[in-house]
Amino acid sequence: MTPETVTTMMAEAIKITLIVAAPMLLLGLVVGLCISVFSAVTQIQEMTLTFVPKIVAVFLALLAALPWIIEKLVTYTTNLFASIPTLVR
Repeated sequence: MTPETVTTMMAEAIKITLIVAAPMLLLGLVVGLCISVFSAVTQIQEMTLTFVPKIVAVFLALLAALPWIIEKLVTYTTNLFASIPTLVR
């Protein structure tokens, strides 16, 4: 196994991780931004006002994206396991 192969495998793993995490992170970002604007407009400075809606939104995004996430991870793992014989040479 060459260093280029290891680098390629690591880059692919990082890419899959970012792709899989993106829906939850983006929705958390949007909800946090909306809550921050609401908090600034109403001048309510309550910590649970920002924390609880983001947790709920991220959880709902995870539930909605879970089949897609599982498909992506299974495809990546299957391709990784299929490439093992070529990596050993």
